[in-house]
Amino acid sequence: MTTTQAQTRTFPHTDPPDARPPLWDRRFTLYFTARTVSLVGDAMMPVAAALAVGALYGISGVGFVLGTWTGTFVALVLFGGVFADRLGARRMMVGADLARVLTQGVLAVAFFVGPPPFWLLVTMAALAGAAAAMFQPGVNGMVPLVARDPQRANATLKVADALAQLLGPALAGLLIALTGAGTVYAIDGGTFVLSALCLALIRPAPADAPADTPNDADSLESSGSSLRRDLRQGWHEFRSRTWMWAVILIWVGYGVLLFGPLVPLSSALVGARLGPNAYGLAVSFLGVGTVLGGLLALRLRPARPLAAGAVAMALFAVLPLCVSLSAGLPVLLVGHVLGGGAWAFWSVMWATSVQTHTPPAVLNRVTAYELAGSVSGIAVGQILAGPATALASPGRLLLISAGACLAGCVALLTIPAIRTLRRAAPTDVGTPREPAGPDGA
Repeated sequence: MTTTQAQTRTFPHTDPPDARPPLWDRRFTLYFTARTVSLVGDAMMPVAAALAVGALYGISGVGFVLGTWTGTFVALVLFGGVFADRLGARRMMVGADLARVLTQGVLAVAFFVGPPPFWLLVTMAALAGAAAAMFQPGVNGMVPLVARDPQRANATLKVADALAQLLGPALAGLLIALTGAGTVYAIDGGTFVLSALCLALIRPAPADAPADTPNDADSLESSGSSLRRDLRQGWHEFRSRTWMWAVILIWVGYGVLLFGPLVPLSSALVGARLGPNAYGLAVSFLGVGTVLGGLLALRLRPARPLAAGAVAMALFAVLPLCVSLSAGLPVLLVGHVLGGGAWAFWSVMWATSVQTHTPPAVLNRVTAYELAGSVSGIAVGQILAGPATALASPGRLLLISAGACLAGCVALLTIPAIRTLRRAAPTDVGTPREPAGPDGA
């Protein structure tokens, strides 16, 4: 057990309502706005990739484009965590947003001009994945900087994510049918402009510059060893928490067998049977479920958050199961609602546990390690989705996905470190501060 874990306090299921600190101050409002507008654009992308890319290059093309994005993300996210801890999460997120304005703009122009070549889709996917790798570690690290009640903040952000999932896919399907994929990519690029602006306006309290920050000619010589030291420190913090690395091992399996193949396979099955608009509608109902799961996470504060989240995740198996069994549209929509609710509740419990059981100074690096592990399996699953259809039908593969989901939930509840992890007590030390960059800004 680490020192941080030993000092973690626990408290009962409920807190007095008036003991909770206010949430909607200027910083959280700006952060919420930044995340919400970019999430709406992001929610349209899976549908755009599945329908627009799939129409040109098939299931294998969709899987390879998505897998390229994910693989690049996995390869670089550890460095994104180090840079976020060194330079500050906010400035890394702004830079990543601006980079994605470029990638989405290029794809928008390409789709407007005509069918884009496959190499361009793959290249832009790689660049966008690299930008996301610089952005995503800071998402977790920014929450304690802009909110003093992480669970309420995470649940509120998850509701925003859910609303984006509700509106984005249906809008994407409609826009592709009426105007083509170029409009979807152009809108996504615009959301990154707004996100970068809102993030740039956030002003966390400046922290003192680290005493060992190099600021002379020695910095060039020591940067390599310093980078390795930061990576080792992040790895030590990650592996010292059994509950964390055990969850990530399970999530690697989920990525390969469940999350990775889900979009390529389900979009092909639902689109072929019920049409592309039906697939967009189903993904929108996934957003309905995510809203409900986020609202539930706003109210419930289980003493053992990961155990509660694992129980909820069992309902996610309904989603691939109903697609596999060729369920009618009403049952398909219900399955997506249940899946979205299960995913949202788990996500809030997980994000809050990571944020409240990890020292702020290494939170971005630890987040990078858990992201790299969990997303790596998704990349493999996405790339293998197309070739796997030569061995079994998409429906049979999704049956395997449903079984893997249930097996993973059993594993989560079997491991004592996960099952017994308790909710951390809130601190009263004031608003966390963003780490200063080399210039002290």
